[in-house]
Amino acid sequence: MTNINQNLESILEEYQKSFEEKVFNNGNSEHDLLMDVFNLTAELKAENRQYWSRELGTYWQKLVVEICKIHCQNFQPALRIANDEPCDLVVNSYAIDTKYRIGSGDSKTLKGFKQDGKKLKNLGYIPVILILRGDNLPAAITACQTGNWNVYTGDDTFKFIQKISGFDLKQFLMSIKAKFAVVR
Repeated sequence: MTNINQNLESILEEYQKSFEEKVFNNGNSEHDLLMDVFNLTAELKAENRQYWSRELGTYWQKLVVEICKIHCQNFQPALRIANDEPCDLVVNSYAIDTKYRIGSGDSKTLKGFKQDGKKLKNLGYIPVILILRGDNLPAAITACQTGNWNVYTGDDTFKFIQKISGFDLKQFLMSIKAKFAVVR
């Protein structure tokens, strides 16, 4: 009985050390322009981070798609390949996927990025991921890049959007800060 207790405690001790050594990126608690539009605080977002990140990601995608639909001559909606949708939109030769933030480093997610990038490249597209936030998991960014994706984050994302559309999304979002404040 003592042996099993020691073995289990050894496992728990190993994870305790791992947790203590884990470096959490405080940037995830920082504001971004989309949070500012809704006047969301880091504290409110922290109450249910998964919900807010998913919702903000949905609106980020809708904003980018709408800008490109209106301002880009060669706009196409999301590509469908079998039961897969490897990107959110196509502009010229760019197959563009939008992400609010990439925080998952699980192998299935990373494998998916690599496979999607390869599919798009094989179809003759330039795979591009436009990520709003800059506090992404480095392993996920690396997986995207090794999977043929051109990755843009933060200000570089806004510059890319302006380059292909002529629309300054960053300035627009700054101009409507707190206009759509979420009241709780």
